[in-house]
Parts: sequence; structure tokens; C-alpha cells
Amino acid sequence: MVHELLRIDGLNAWYGESHILHGVDLTVNEGEVVCLLGRNGSGRTTTLRAIVGMTGARTGSIRIKGQEAIKLAPHKVARLGVGYCPEERGIFASLSAEENLMLPPVIGAGGMSVAEVYDMFPNLKERAASPGTRLSGGEQQMLAVARILRTGARLLLLDEISEGLAPVIVQKLAEMIRTLKAKGYTIVLVEQNFRFAAPLADRFYVMEHGKIVQQFAQGELASRMDMLHEFLGV
Repeated sequence: MVHELLRIDGLNAWYGESHILHGVDLTVNEGEVVCLLGRNGSGRTTTLRAIVGMTGARTGSIRIKGQEAIKLAPHKVARLGVGYCPEERGIFASLSAEENLMLPPVIGAGGMSVAEVYDMFPNLKERAASPGTRLSGGEQQMLAVARILRTGARLLLLDEISEGLAPVIVQKLAEMIRTLKAKGYTIVLVEQNFRFAAPLADRFYVMEHGKIVQQFAQGELASRMDMLHEFLGV
């Protein structure tokens, strides 16, 4: 049976006077990987930020596990089991990798233990004592995702996690997403790297000018390539 974990209806969002999202509608079912595609400036990152309450004014409806969240502060959205991994990662440079992992508050039934994190990310175990500044870009990205997993969040919003990383690291991140999906996590990806996202997602939404302009399932991907080329230049 399909359980709807996230439902967005008529979402508008602003940064100051700038009206960025214009009536976004989307749904994400429990256990799905959903990818938001679009050019830079199309509103994908703002959609993630609006879900967690990190934009300016918002109107419309954001329901998480059936609960209306449009008026909630970011820390209250997090308590509904939502984890947001921003593009800038936000690693504390002066703390070691393991100290970064110990920081997040635990919500709900609790998240992954440090031992479980190290099972999933052996690189982080090797670099446990290294300061955040000494970690490679790939290690920092793994640490940013691992911190969310420590909280107990089950809905993960991941923004451009493959950007600027070596192909071998991107491959590891793809394995991570498959593993998390197999464990029952629900993931919303914002990705510029279409080749990374394409095989991972169950469904896709294409955004342009702050609106959803197309949506389709993994099985329709081949037949949508001409359209994607037009919208994304892929």
C-alpha cells in the first residue's frame, strides 16, 4: 500500500520581494527517491528550503505525514523527521569528523549510531579524528549526509550532493542512496548531474520558472529524453 509522506499543494515562496515559487504541486511517497530536475534558478533548491521553512513568506500547503507544516519553524519541521542537506554542507571546520557526527540532536525513535554510520561510510571511520577542514570534498559530503542520518530523520532532502566531486566518489554516493532506499528512507534529490540522478530516482519532476512543468516515472525516462534535452540541455 502506498503511503504519502510529503504532499505540497499550491506552494508559493518568496525571498524578500522576490517571488520564487509559483504554485508548486508535488507528492513523495514513503520509500521513494524523487528527483527535482531543472536549470539553475528554476526553483528546485527553494522548494527544498521552503519545505523546511528556510525561505521568507510561504503560502499554500506542505503536509508531512499528514501534518500541515507551512507555518512551522525549521526546528519543528525537523521534529517531523525531515533532514535537509544543503549544497554548502555546513561542516564545522574546527571540529573533527566524529565531533561533527556527535552534534545533531536526536528526534523520534533516534537515528543511526556512529558505528552504523561508519559501516555505511568507511572513509569517515578512517578520518574520525581529522578536522573538518582536512576532509576532501567527498568526505565532507558523506559527513553532511551522515549527520542527518544521526538525527533519526526518515525524509532526506539532498541538494546537489554530487556537485564538484570525482566520479569515484559520485559512484559511492549513488551506492549510499540505494542503501538508504533499501532501508526504507524517503529521499528528494535536487541534482544538476543527470547521469547520477537518472538511474536512482523512481519519479522525476521538472521545474522551470518556479513551477512544475513535467512529471514522469522511471519507466518513462527513455521516452522523455527529447523533452529533457530541451529543458535541461542533457
